[in-house]
Amino acid sequence: MLTLKGEKIYLRALEPEDLDFIYSVENDEQVWEMSSTQTPYSRFLIKQYLENAHKDIYEVKQLRLVISSHDHVTLGLIDLFDFDPMHNRAGVGILIVEKENRGKGYGAEALELIANYGFTHLHLHQLYANIAEDNMASIKLFENRGFTKVGVKKEWNLVKDVYKDEFLYQLIYVH
Repeated sequence: MLTLKGEKIYLRALEPEDLDFIYSVENDEQVWEMSSTQTPYSRFLIKQYLENAHKDIYEVKQLRLVISSHDHVTLGLIDLFDFDPMHNRAGVGILIVEKENRGKGYGAEALELIANYGFTHLHLHQLYANIAEDNMASIKLFENRGFTKVGVKKEWNLVKDVYKDEFLYQLIYVH
């Protein structure tokens, strides 16, 4: 799995032991804006999700991987979603959970690893990301990894009674 191992981090499959971590992430209201979540998740539902996490991306159209340091500290999550093998594209989302771990290059390396994996093993032609207009850290991260802003979805998300624009970013694989 050299495509999923970097200098600072590696990406790994979800494990049953990730239950508490996933539970805390999915129930963190500060993350809900990015994931369009409106209600909390029970441990039961997350346990069921983890039991099915082994399913193939071609079946479930998504892949969630844990971002882990080389000393096996869980740093965050990276997702491929809306996987479309007909058009060879997928969305990508990333979260480094603890603020003290942000800005250290973990997200950049995880994004590079998942892009290489997608282009090499899934034969993707492009990746895309939807980023809120005020998420400057994500905008910088994706632009620094070669993603280009290709569109604006005006007043796309309602957040605390305010409509916010959402930017569409793409990374097209150049052979």
